[in-house]
Amino acid sequence: MALNIIRAGILSTVQDLGRWGFQRFGVPVGGAMDEFSYRLANVLVGNNEADAAVEITLSGPAFTLSADTLLAVCGGDFEPRVNDERLPRARPVLVKSGAKVDFGRCRRGCRAYLAVSGGFQVEPVMGSRSTFLRGGFGGYQGRALKRGDVLETGETDVTLYPSLRKRLEAGDAAFANPSWAATERVELLAPGPYVIRFTRGKHWDCFDEDALAQFQIGEYRVGTNSDRQGYRLVGPPMPLKVPLDLISEGVTFGTIQVPPDGEPIVLMASRQTTGGYPRLGEVISADLPLLAQLPPGAEMKFQQVTLDQAHALLLEREKDLARMRQAVQLQARQ
Repeated sequence: MALNIIRAGILSTVQDLGRWGFQRFGVPVGGAMDEFSYRLANVLVGNNEADAAVEITLSGPAFTLSADTLLAVCGGDFEPRVNDERLPRARPVLVKSGAKVDFGRCRRGCRAYLAVSGGFQVEPVMGSRSTFLRGGFGGYQGRALKRGDVLETGETDVTLYPSLRKRLEAGDAAFANPSWAATERVELLAPGPYVIRFTRGKHWDCFDEDALAQFQIGEYRVGTNSDRQGYRLVGPPMPLKVPLDLISEGVTFGTIQVPPDGEPIVLMASRQTTGGYPRLGEVISADLPLLAQLPPGAEMKFQQVTLDQAHALLLEREKDLARMRQAVQLQARQ
């Protein structure tokens, strides 16, 4: 089975859970920005959670299908349609061969994840199918998708969702879906500013005390010059008590660095491997999916938590996903 791309959108790339084990060679981890939505989409179509999916940013693609295809869309709401009929999100959808699937502009959030049964079969590079745009490798030819591309998929498990297959074969509809839907993150349903939780960074005590207090009550917005490597924040500046001369050290997804201009940068999925700016804090893992869904201009506030609280919140998120995985596995045989 294959997807035939007839419009690529602003930025659509193949991603998985990232390219681990190569940072010592200067190769970033990368991978899906919103790991929760990415993993959930794979769960809904019976895939391994690390199978390759398409990450869609701000404005989506359009494509046709060469065969009946089981797919799922999670994350931001792009109002996808199949032959001009609204495609349900956060649930498995069996789409008929030859149908046109069309994603519009994102109405809520920033990124969506398209998973298909069998995953997208691009050539792995260093053990990952993620696209590294700056390096020009991984994913589909090391670049964003464009018109005319053909994305091949792996072997589909035809035993999944037998009731959907019967409905699709018996009727004239372009797709079939169940009445139930998975529970996605609900934070984006409310208006901003969004609360992003963090733990103190290595250089927290090196910043001006008044600035530290302001950081936890002030509002920041995502700058227009933000991307998959980092979010530049616009808001109260963060001056140091005295200038620091630091040696570069390893950084991770969620590291909050402060360059000389005092405006914080949150490193994202395609962050560099090392950084030499002072580290103000670390966004907790449980909140990285929410942060990844904030588009340029979105407003946020930072809330400090302890490391124990951060661990508990991540564990609760993983329990939620495990419960949904078990429920989907039961539904997939009906």
